[in-house]
Amino acid sequence: MVRGWQLGAGGESRGGGREKRGPDEPLDHALGRSRGGFGSKIHLVADGHGHPLAAHVTAGQVHESTQFETLLSRVRIRQPQGRPRTRPEALAGDEGYSYPRIRQWLRRHAVRGIIPRRSDQHPADGRVRFDRHGYRRRSTIEQCVGWLKECRRLAMRFEKLALNFLAMIHLAMIQRYLRLLFSDTA
Repeated sequence: MVRGWQLGAGGESRGGGREKRGPDEPLDHALGRSRGGFGSKIHLVADGHGHPLAAHVTAGQVHESTQFETLLSRVRIRQPQGRPRTRPEALAGDEGYSYPRIRQWLRRHAVRGIIPRRSDQHPADGRVRFDRHGYRRRSTIEQCVGWLKECRRLAMRFEKLALNFLAMIHLAMIQRYLRLLFSDTA
């Protein structure tokens, strides 16, 4: 069967090249409008030292809080002794993650959330204490994002497909770990 004849005769398209992209490729190629313009958003989880643990790519208009569970489900943490823990002990995020759904998820998984409340969420009785020292350590994720932006191929997004772009992010993460493992300072 030739699809060109069906399309030329006014027939319906049955996939629009979907078989070329693969089943995991999003239809929008993780490209979309946001305040910064047309682009992609990299959702990233890093440890306390700024080493990247997991990454996820979405279109620019997708909010961070919608990808929270997806991203943290990709993180597995092993501890040297005792029972392996698959979740971090504490998680710091900015006000964009201050939603009841996220706070409930953190409680269910025994993760201490260091997320400041938005101005419309402050309780009047002052019973919520905020860990300012722990929140200051959130700068490590900002430094990790800054490091990713130094990789020209990632900053300019040379890849059209979101899967290839995510693969380049993973290669950059591998390169960072190899530099840590085989540095000449050790």
